Amino acid sequence: MPANLTPEYLAADRKFKEATTPQAKLAALEEMLATIPKHKGTEKMQADLKRRIAKLRQEAQRRRGAARARPFYHVEREGAGQIVLVGGPNVGKSSLLAAVTNARPEIADYPFTTRVPLAGMAAFEDVPIQLVDLPPLSPEMAEGWLYALIRGADGALVVVDLADPDLLSSAEQVLALLGAGGLEVVPPGTPRGPRQIPGLFVAAKLDAPGARDALEIFQEFYGARLPVLPVSAQQDVNLAELRQQMFRLLGKIRVYSKKPGRKPDLDVPFVLPQGTTVQEAAAAVHKEFAERLRYARLWRAGEFDGQMVGRDHVLRDRDVLELHV
Repeated sequence: MPANLTPEYLAADRKFKEATTPQAKLAALEEMLATIPKHKGTEKMQADLKRRIAKLRQEAQRRRGAARARPFYHVEREGAGQIVLVGGPNVGKSSLLAAVTNARPEIADYPFTTRVPLAGMAAFEDVPIQLVDLPPLSPEMAEGWLYALIRGADGALVVVDLADPDLLSSAEQVLALLGAGGLEVVPPGTPRGPRQIPGLFVAAKLDAPGARDALEIFQEFYGARLPVLPVSAQQDVNLAELRQQMFRLLGKIRVYSKKPGRKPDLDVPFVLPQGTTVQEAAAAVHKEFAERLRYARLWRAGEFDGQMVGRDHVLRDRDVLELHV
């Protein structure tokens, strides 16, 4: 029997997929259970919802009990992915965090102002990305937990200071410390190994005197190793490009849903890994859609205008997908 899911249920399902906290996920699941049509065709779905709600409630109880035991450096992942700011003392990481997110870090001229990880949420167009400012990498601050946070992130922005008279040696020290911690930063798009994390150099303080000359020298020495993006947090130079590069580091695409006979929903995309197929996207929308998918239509600027595509068709960023079940 068809489920005949209501618009209210589908809206609650979308809330669940957009939720970034356990509390929001639980509220959305409870709303889904309240709005799902109650008939024989949805009995399995109702049972699955009840199981997921019970599991989330149990996890919430465990989290409350373990909250006091969490280490000070724990960062709860949120958004479409997590990017970390890596660099030496006073290179401008905290200023960048304040410029591109809603976080308000302590900013000062003395070293080691950042003593614990601080997260903020940056937005690339319609995608929220978590940006985490880490304590500076230096021989005095080389603890294992710091490398563990970097290793667990989706990407790294290696920040260097264009106003630093020892710019090249400072950058080399940070790369050497990463290597000593078992980490290697590789260009975006490189297949990621267990010791590798995609990233780029962010050359901060482009507004400083002599910064452009320093940038030219830095690019000559390090430009072949990683992409170099010069920025100024004070003058808002290349910050939009920085957000775009953060999204690129995630290795994700945006897919927008469209109901038959209606305009596409371009407000909130499904953020999926690169290489996602139509079948996998259908499963991300709803498990039942993937199981019952008959065919799909695709809209892609300059290539597709509602043509039918197969289950194995690979999607690209900003595709619009209409699923028929």
